[in-house]
Amino acid sequence: MPNIKVIIPAYNEEESIPHVIKAIPKLVNEIIVVSNNSTDNTELNAKNAGATVLVENQKGYGFACLKGMNYISQQKNKPDIIVFLDGDYSDYPEELTKIVQPIIEENIDFVIGSRVEELREAGSMTKPQIFGNWLATSLMKLFFKSTFTDLGPFRAIKYSKLLDLKMEDKTYGWTVEMQLKVLKQKMSYKEIPVNYRNRIGLSKVSGTIKGAIFAGVKILTWIFKYSFK
Repeated sequence: MPNIKVIIPAYNEEESIPHVIKAIPKLVNEIIVVSNNSTDNTELNAKNAGATVLVENQKGYGFACLKGMNYISQQKNKPDIIVFLDGDYSDYPEELTKIVQPIIEENIDFVIGSRVEELREAGSMTKPQIFGNWLATSLMKLFFKSTFTDLGPFRAIKYSKLLDLKMEDKTYGWTVEMQLKVLKQKMSYKEIPVNYRNRIGLSKVSGTIKGAIFAGVKILTWIFKYSFK
């Protein structure tokens, strides 16, 4: 089996993080929770559930992901596959096996879990999220002929390909940056339909007007930046 590591950015997810960790399949070699300036028991609960816990005090989803990547880069035995997963228990971590399957069996570079409508729990995605996903993926289809339908956070990528992307974004644009760079570098990709449920606790992005606006602006900025490169 390949060496698989999971990176979970988490900000004040003390209730959900143990559920997420315990539901991750045993084929994963290491679960890395990056506490993004949490002020509750996220770090303690993640450690007690068996995860490696890192702390990134600079707030931002991208900051947390980059912290996890930096930690991995210092390890002697590098992973084959990196999986990114949210810490709010909205995804079904046990579906990780089908997220990594196309990489293992078909040599696909990048796989994203698509939160298709028929597998989404009612209310699990807000109207701004649904619209933002539609707009972003429609623009990617228009400019890059892509087939993406979602910017879902549950995703897997070959570690070597992740390094090739030279990820930069520190905040809300992390997911769309990854997908745009996959397209620009002509990497192979695939979407896998996944289940999606209402998260535990309030979203720090879609749950606030400020967060939704900032996320939307960041996503569109990345798309237009790469459209005219």
